[in-house]
Amino acid sequence: MGSQFSALILLFAAFTFSSGSNAADEADRQSLDEIIVTATLRSVPLEETPGSVSVLSGQTLQDAGQQHFEDVLALVPNLNWAGDTSRPRYFQIRGIGELQQYQGAPNPSVGFLIDDIDFSGLGSAATLFDVDHIEVLHGPQGTLYGANALAGLIYVKSAEPSDTFGGRAEVDVGDYNERSYGAVLTGPVSSLDSEFRLAVQQYTSDGFYHNAYLGRSNTDSRDELTVRGKWRFEPSDVWRVDVTLLRAQIDNGYDAFAIDNSRTTESDHPGVDRQFSTGVSARSTYSGLGSATLTTIATYADTKVNYGFDGDWGNPQLWAPYAYDFTEYQVRHRSTRSLEFRLGDTPASGSGGSSEISPGISWLFGVYAFELRESLTDTMAGIYVDPFDATQNSDSLSVTSSEYRSRNGAVYGQMDGNLTDRARWSLGLRGERHTSRYSDMTTNLDAPTTANNFGPADNLWGGQASLDYALAEGQHVYALIARGYKASGFNLSPGLPTNQLLFTPESDLNFEVGHKAQIDDGRLRIDTSLFYMLRHNEQLLTSEQLDPNNPNTFIFFTGNAKSGFNYGLESTAAWAATKSLEFGGSLGLLQTQYHGFVQNGVTLPDRALPHAPPWQASINATWRDPRGPYARLDVTGMGSFLYDLPPNNTRSNAYGLVNGKLGWDTPRWEAYLWGRNLLDKNYTVRGFFFGDEPPDFPNKLYVQLGEPRNWGVHFTVRF
Repeated sequence: MGSQFSALILLFAAFTFSSGSNAADEADRQSLDEIIVTATLRSVPLEETPGSVSVLSGQTLQDAGQQHFEDVLALVPNLNWAGDTSRPRYFQIRGIGELQQYQGAPNPSVGFLIDDIDFSGLGSAATLFDVDHIEVLHGPQGTLYGANALAGLIYVKSAEPSDTFGGRAEVDVGDYNERSYGAVLTGPVSSLDSEFRLAVQQYTSDGFYHNAYLGRSNTDSRDELTVRGKWRFEPSDVWRVDVTLLRAQIDNGYDAFAIDNSRTTESDHPGVDRQFSTGVSARSTYSGLGSATLTTIATYADTKVNYGFDGDWGNPQLWAPYAYDFTEYQVRHRSTRSLEFRLGDTPASGSGGSSEISPGISWLFGVYAFELRESLTDTMAGIYVDPFDATQNSDSLSVTSSEYRSRNGAVYGQMDGNLTDRARWSLGLRGERHTSRYSDMTTNLDAPTTANNFGPADNLWGGQASLDYALAEGQHVYALIARGYKASGFNLSPGLPTNQLLFTPESDLNFEVGHKAQIDDGRLRIDTSLFYMLRHNEQLLTSEQLDPNNPNTFIFFTGNAKSGFNYGLESTAAWAATKSLEFGGSLGLLQTQYHGFVQNGVTLPDRALPHAPPWQASINATWRDPRGPYARLDVTGMGSFLYDLPPNNTRSNAYGLVNGKLGWDTPRWEAYLWGRNLLDKNYTVRGFFFGDEPPDFPNKLYVQLGEPRNWGVHFTVRF
């Protein structure tokens, strides 16, 4: 651990010393690129956005990432993810978010969009190939996105079509039998007033575990296909239509838990983690209505998820003389569709493609409709035979089939205006109606058939009020109050008392102040926010093992705490020290606590939230010579966090990681060496505390490890 922080301190010292010196030749320095935030209702320069926003540019994704959003998560302050899958599927922003979904209805706290298509709770589709940038909006987005953005919103934007013909081909080879092949083609179709872009990539890897029982090193393999298509139609100066198609085939294995918490597993039924997603979006912008612009956004997505695992993480030889074998396999099919209309005053064209809000009062109103349908078949099977005590024997098989549908209808509006030449206010409000219908039937081997039916409905509202003040050219301070919300839901785990089947809606109130600056002739960018969030009827997910001899009875259920709070700091910085050398960094500080959570009639002691580390930090240095050579070094770290709510009081260890790239880049080709986790540090991304080892089944911590050291080479040819 000390070596990572030594590197972190050295880089920070270099950053500080250089920024205070005059050794760099001023004529050899250049400004940072302007960042435009596009996930908000209006496209606005980052320094003028009243709220905490992290933007990972395409260059950053290429320099710091490799294949998936997972590779660059550590660059975003107060953003974490929960394992229990082969790729990050569930995210936490400021400590708020889901850790998994085994049963019931999806009820996300973190919105996740790819080109306007909703993949909340389905983050495995977030591959990085041909992605232009990623925006993370911290805190409740009640006006913008409503019930699915209580904690914030992650928006992935793929690269746009070009009006000139071009493309590239890529190949990547690494250890653990990693292979990647990709190609991009883009250009105009003048006869149709259009431009197109097509990107295809295939990525495979054996994964990072060895299954000793099966004698295989690919039971945790990765096989990921990404296809992106874009079509831009511009029949006139006032009308543009963008159509996007995404196909993501994540066909991965899942064998990531070992009895001894090593990278050598013993399972006889290694699991799978497949997500096959197809999504399409169409965005139309028409500004031929005088002073108004009409934006229409329509989306559709269809996703099939097959998820299964070895419930006992063992095999007959390991457990002999006991017969102990449990498995679970889920088949999930989810479809979503949405339609949105936005009508607002037409903004003036700004620099860098941004939209400059008019000097007077600006307005925007919208209506939104969203429908989600999901079916789930969950099969759990197992046997336990104790040759010394027949009273402990069990043989179980249950199949649960469920159907779920939810509908959201919302109206919203936002107004902005000037108080003075330097001060600008903004008000937003959203009202939403959320209805759902759920039914299931569970067939058991040795128990009566059971059924559930639920139909909760909620009227919800959220909004924001902000004040932005320009201190000087490129410098802004802001104050923000925002209210977010989340719909009610229900639990389906067997054995729960009646009063724990339903849980009520949650709301939070976020108070935030911040400072954004792009100074030193645009060479230094600093963005810092302080926030305090009050949560009401806080929804918390906890767990319990009903039968110590049956790991499939390890259940999850959600309840409401009376209240809670989350507060902290988020800061990012970037500095172009010279024309060739750039430094960057981020810092997230976080404290969380819930109050008044009752489990099995007992009020749990107030405690911090799971997967909410008290600190996260990153620092990086990039050297890029105009003649071609370049190098990038990233050092990231994270504090210790709790894995779950009580009775799981275990936590991770703090850790730091070092990643790097060294290469040569020209207009026609690029080649580089890359390495991740260069110091080969062990770190964990998920932990469970329960009994899994016969005959006594003592409670023990079992963890899923993050990626070990891995490296490879990459080649790109452009035309």
